[in-house]
Amino acid sequence: MATKIKLKTGEIRSVTCLRMGINGEGIATLERQIVFIPGLLVGETAQIEITEIHANYANAKILKRDDRSPDRVTPLCPVYSVCGGCQLQHMSYDGQLRYKEEMLRNAFLKSTKLNIEKADIRPTIGSKEWEYRNKSQFVVGKQGNEIVSGLYSANSNRLVAIDDCVVQNKDTLRVNQAVTKLLNDYKVPVYHAAKQDGVMRHIVVRTGIKTGEIQVVLVAFKDGFRDLEGLSRDIMDIPGVVSVALNINDKLTSRVFGEETEVLRGVERIEEEMGEFTYQLSPRAFFQLNPEQAERMYEEIARAAALTGEERVVDAYAGVGSIGLWIAKGAKEVRGMEIIEEAVEDANAHMKQYGFDHAHYVVGKAEAWIPRWVKEGWIPDVFIVDPPRSGCDTQLLNAMISSKAKKIIYVSCNPQTLARDCDHLMKAGYKVSYIQPYDMFPQTAHVEAIVVLEKKKKKKF
Repeated sequence: MATKIKLKTGEIRSVTCLRMGINGEGIATLERQIVFIPGLLVGETAQIEITEIHANYANAKILKRDDRSPDRVTPLCPVYSVCGGCQLQHMSYDGQLRYKEEMLRNAFLKSTKLNIEKADIRPTIGSKEWEYRNKSQFVVGKQGNEIVSGLYSANSNRLVAIDDCVVQNKDTLRVNQAVTKLLNDYKVPVYHAAKQDGVMRHIVVRTGIKTGEIQVVLVAFKDGFRDLEGLSRDIMDIPGVVSVALNINDKLTSRVFGEETEVLRGVERIEEEMGEFTYQLSPRAFFQLNPEQAERMYEEIARAAALTGEERVVDAYAGVGSIGLWIAKGAKEVRGMEIIEEAVEDANAHMKQYGFDHAHYVVGKAEAWIPRWVKEGWIPDVFIVDPPRSGCDTQLLNAMISSKAKKIIYVSCNPQTLARDCDHLMKAGYKVSYIQPYDMFPQTAHVEAIVVLEKKKKKKF
């Protein structure tokens, strides 16, 4: 039974930050209860006001703090405190890297029996700190009579207009601003969720960092533009833009994209380069938001796989086959799957482009395909899985276990679900070889990690 919290909303107290939470907030205790305080760093003392009371914790805001942490820095972004896109701009970059390693350690300590002191958990590999994101997905809304685009403030539906962003690629921002201006010029009706009315929901802009090609996707509630032809033509005239697409999302959902996409002008897919490969990216295809850091991670995945040409490899949650390209050369056969049809088309096109006839991707879920392949006699030797934040489906974990694959390389963006799934695999006879965290999203609380798991060898008596 949960302990009843004695604190009251609006109460003002003094606290000292003891540790950091998974979302970058400071953590203190009052009346034996955890209090989450955004913006507070370990060792700092602050006067706080309790803003929310929950069953097992409370939230608070800072009224005054002492700023004594050696990791305290001044945020570069003028809307950092209200935007919600970043959580750690007030922390030095070295501090961020240590924090992210610690989040991984704590997740495995809490959810597994892994010996943290002896485990090979490596220091977080850092990234370019600013202007690293190659894609923006900005909400469209109205402020007065003006159409604006930006992000919702943390834990709210209050839209913060974004004119500049220190983590976004400058070309991506430039194009987003130009498209927003055109929406005003064309007086495009803005989507209203409560009324389920209007048209424009999001502007999605993706830039090929190496190629300079820019893709614009207008996400609309319905195809109700008065002059879609003129708008798309003017967007194509923005320097760098080579593709304009319309996506229809008529669902009451927080997801950005709907199922229906039409390329209005320009090329069907833009190109991006990573390592020796050129990727073709359709409007809805998943691709790493920090391609420079992704190259480092893919190189490590290829090293960890240590393929000899004899292995059957599964590339699950494959996106456009970006990881598959890096390991296909060393595999006997690669099979992958992805739920977005356009991404599967991109993945197969990539394999064909580079002559990897032994690699093939299908539409669907890994948990459905793996048991089918195993039943047909195709037994995987190596799994590479890169699931969403929710982690792997239990059916997939069990399918991997049943296949008795020698090695599983788990790529994750969520330490909690990563540790949970690794615990499932460890209990079934896999051991953690090493854990390598990557800072894919500097200034945020997110951490990416590779965990290499190997099948334990049975002892001979």
